[in-house]
Formats: sequence, C-alpha cells, structure tokens
Amino acid sequence: MKKMFIISFSVLISVMACVPTSQFKEIQLENQDCQDERDLLFSGNEKLTVENTELKSNLEKNKDLLNKLSSDSLKKQEELNHLKKQYKQLDQQYNDLKKAQEEMISGSATETRKLLNQLQATQTDLQKREDQLNQISRSVDEKKRNLEELRAELEKRNQRLTELESILSRKDSAVAALKKKVSEALLGFENQGLTVTQKNGKVYVSLEEKLLFKSGSTTVDAKGVSALKKLAGVLEQNPDINIMIEGHTDDVPVIKGSAFVDNWDLSVQRATSIVRILLDGTSINPKRLLASGRGEFMPVDPAKTSEARQKNRRTEIILTPKLDELFRILETN
Repeated sequence: MKKMFIISFSVLISVMACVPTSQFKEIQLENQDCQDERDLLFSGNEKLTVENTELKSNLEKNKDLLNKLSSDSLKKQEELNHLKKQYKQLDQQYNDLKKAQEEMISGSATETRKLLNQLQATQTDLQKREDQLNQISRSVDEKKRNLEELRAELEKRNQRLTELESILSRKDSAVAALKKKVSEALLGFENQGLTVTQKNGKVYVSLEEKLLFKSGSTTVDAKGVSALKKLAGVLEQNPDINIMIEGHTDDVPVIKGSAFVDNWDLSVQRATSIVRILLDGTSINPKRLLASGRGEFMPVDPAKTSEARQKNRRTEIILTPKLDELFRILETN
C-alpha cells in the first residue's frame, strides 16, 4: 500500500536527480493525492460548519414565515365569516324587498320603479359580495396549501439539522474520548516534552525534539520510540482516526554538506521516521497516515531566542476522525 508524504519543492529537485523519471512521477502523484486529501478534509470541515450555520438561520426564517402565514390565515377566516354574515343580511333584505314589491305591485308606477331600482342595486351588491366571498375562499385555500407545504419543508430541514447536530456531537464526544485515551497512554511522558491537546475537532500530540531526536538527526531515541509505541497501541484500537505527522524545525539553517538540503528536508525525513515506527509491528493501515514537513514556517513562537527555537523544534501528530458520514449527508441533500 502507498505511504503518504508531503515533500517540499527542493526535495523534489533532489529526488529528480537520483531516481528514474517514472518513479519521480509516482512520487509527484502521491504527493498531490496527499495534498488533495488534506484539502478535502479541511474543505469538508469548513463546509459542514457553514452548512450548520445556514440551516439554523433558515430554520429561524421559516419559523417566522410560518407564524406570519398562520396569522394571515386566521385574519382571512375572520374576514370570510364577516362576509358570510353580510351576505346573509343582504339576502334577507333582498327577500324583504321582493316581498314588498309583490305587495305593492298594484301601487303607483313611481313607487314600483323605486322598488325595482332598489332590488337591482341589492342584487348587484349581493353578486359583488358573493364574488368577494369566493375570491377570499380561494385565497384561504391557497394559504392553507402553502402553509402545509412550508410545514413539511420545515420538518424536513429540522430532521436534517438534527441529524447533522447529532453526528457533530458524536464526533466531538469521540474526539474527547480519544484525547483521554491518548493522554492516559502517554501519561508518563507529559512532563518530558510531550503534550496532548484538543482543538478544532482534532487531537494534537506535540513532541519536543529532546524526546525524539538528537540535533540534526532523523533517528528516534529509545525514549521517543517507547512513547510512539504506546500511542500506536491506541491508534490500532481506533481505526476510524486519520493520522498526520508534521515535522517542524527552528529557523537556523542546516549545516552545509550535511545529509539534508534544508530544514524542510529535515522535517519531512523526521516525520517519515515516525511513520515507520508507528507502522512497525502494528496493524495500523498505512492509508491512514500522512507524513509532512513544515520546516521552520509554522513556529509556535516567532521570537529569535534559544527558548523560542527549542519550542519550534517539535513533531506534531494530529489525529482527525473520519468524516465519511458527514460527507454522505452533505452529498445527498
């Protein structure tokens, strides 16, 4: 199986000079795959956070719209009832006028015309009211349909948001549990240049140079090997965790004529040495591991002092839970 490495441009130049072109292209492809996988993980995490925020915002908007539609529906119903009452009154007036007309049919022509005019006006008004009543009834029905559709959509969004929040909660719980296991496994080393922290949904195991390497060396000391083997035991029991090993150096250039092109080369080779120790004699799938070198470009302390440089000479093992379930939900919605 392929081992994953992130190699600096300068290392690629060095490798090109001493390996066949086909092997060099394979290394380039492996390097690009590693970068793509890392970017995908970062992109997925950011996308998830944005999606979660957008869903919460849409939920609040839809709730407001639902309340507004409910209120509007009640008002329309009240108006409909009022028009029905008016319609009933007008219908009674119409019947009364019609009866009066029949009783006064033998009266004067002027009175008859007056009654006819009143009757015609009443009929016109009654027809107008009836048209309004029908229009309002259709509007109320349409509002009810829209309200039901909105409720169904809101329920669907609520279900999706609940599912996402549940997965995020489980992921955070898994990361916290992983940190606890790692801390317990490495308890004897935490005062000897090793720290375990949790941030951004990941567990960071930071090992100072003094625990792992002699100055300018890529060979891990016996004490460092012991710590890494304890960590490997935890990683074997948690197969759903991806592992990135990042080598870091200070800003002091490597000695000319040494085995390393520069600090970036040194940091990559140190990360690679740690990958081999984690894999040696374990059942850890190599596809889970990614070795990378940061050189001097990501210091924890930018000061130009010996204390700051000592802090910056470190190796960080970053443990990240797999996000397959989250990606599946995002792709299907």
